[in-house]
Amino acid sequence: MAKAKAKKIKITLVRSVARTLPAQRRTVKALGLGRISSSVVHEASDPILVMVRVVSHLVKVEEL
Repeated sequence: MAKAKAKKIKITLVRSVARTLPAQRRTVKALGLGRISSSVVHEASDPILVMVRVVSHLVKVEEL
């Protein structure tokens, strides 16, 4: 059996983390994002998708 290819997502920070909750700031940092317009690629696993949902108002998500 061949392994199923894991779906990847590109996450881009589009809004500032200033004036956000500390937990949201930690989530953005844990995703690997630093400055506005910084992007990272992650596998679309459940923990990553939950983190994206928490900061959905700050990021843009694209499916690769």
